[in-house]
Amino acid sequence: MAESKAFPRRRGFYVKMKLSHHKNGRAQEKSFFIRYYKWVLWVSLSLYFFTSYYISHSHKSHGTAARMTKTHVSRALVESSNGQLKEMRVFVYDLPPKYNVEWLSNERCSNHLFASEVAIHRALLNSDYRTFDPLEADFFFVPVYVSCNFSTINGFPAIGHARSLIASAVALISSHYPFWNRTNGSDHVFVASHDFASCFHTMEDVAIADGVPLFLKNSIILQTFGVNFKHPCQDVEHIVIPPYISPDSVQDTLMKSPVTGRRDIFAFFRGKMEVNPKNVSGRFYSKKVRTMIWRKFNTDRRFYLQRHRFAGYQSEIVRSVFCLCPLGWAPWSPRLVESIALGCVPVIIADGIRLPFPSAVNWPEISITVAEKDIGKLRTILEHVAASNLTTIQKNLWDPRNRRALLFHNQVQEGDATWQVLRALSEKLDRSYRRSRISKQ
Repeated sequence: MAESKAFPRRRGFYVKMKLSHHKNGRAQEKSFFIRYYKWVLWVSLSLYFFTSYYISHSHKSHGTAARMTKTHVSRALVESSNGQLKEMRVFVYDLPPKYNVEWLSNERCSNHLFASEVAIHRALLNSDYRTFDPLEADFFFVPVYVSCNFSTINGFPAIGHARSLIASAVALISSHYPFWNRTNGSDHVFVASHDFASCFHTMEDVAIADGVPLFLKNSIILQTFGVNFKHPCQDVEHIVIPPYISPDSVQDTLMKSPVTGRRDIFAFFRGKMEVNPKNVSGRFYSKKVRTMIWRKFNTDRRFYLQRHRFAGYQSEIVRSVFCLCPLGWAPWSPRLVESIALGCVPVIIADGIRLPFPSAVNWPEISITVAEKDIGKLRTILEHVAASNLTTIQKNLWDPRNRRALLFHNQVQEGDATWQVLRALSEKLDRSYRRSRISKQ
């Protein structure tokens, strides 16, 4: 009995110990899982922060390296281009007066929108890039003024004589000098500052039908016309240049009203806007764009639209925030240059236009482009710009380097329009007969 009574007590103690051991095992197991979980969490967080830091640091380093590489490449290209420019030489043909200076008896010849042919010639004559020894020349400039034959009917330049006049000049230099014939004119430079360049016609369909004259096909054309698609009137080696605006007139206007002065005109345009889009020629002027602008915004108080000429119109540009630059017969317009020179944000309305000197003028940062089909939304677009990034655009626009790059002067100034032409020519030295001979030797 004593044993039987003692046994239950031992059994109870055994069960109690077993239960106690089981409870301690669970606690230890639970403690193990907690420690394991903390360890996994710590490792995960460490990996996360390390990876994040590595990626961001790597991207930053890569971006810095990319920017440095881009800067070095750009600087190298500029230095290389400037080096080539310093060494480049241009021979200017001394043609009989009937090809150029005789036309200057009319003062308009050297001041109208096509007058870059005169301005470039004058600047080259006074330039350090000019050589009097044709054997030293990389390029040969042929100074023929074809834009100074003003119509007695409407006063506009009549260029019907352009082909025959230039053909006569080519016949002259090819018979008196050996330089044209040795390259078939590939290192010879002409100016064609007309609506459709060396197609020499105001109407696009006629210009396309006529095309570039065969005797100019191998030469380099300095032309105001440029589009970013295939076009017969740029089917020749060419450089897009700005239309001529007198730097003196710009300077006079800025003396009276500085670029940073008050601008109380929201949107401005003065020029030809036909109420009926079909011109007397039977063609639709400006592809109806100017007519649509007039019809849509003529009564809008935020738009200052004028259809008649006014000699002092530059004083209106310098008072304006936005200056409309719609196409005319051709995509380009002198308003592009005037707007930039006088600090008015150009609103380019000419689908497919290719603008001059994009390496010197950052057009997307200083202008607004509106598709021809979006004319009806013009006010909304301009108001959005005015409320968002106008200040930034104006700051970029008012950089004097933009004005300098688009204006021609009587003497070449570093960075001005003639200098930009010379720089663009320096990138075509593979066409230089002299350089090719040196390279072969």
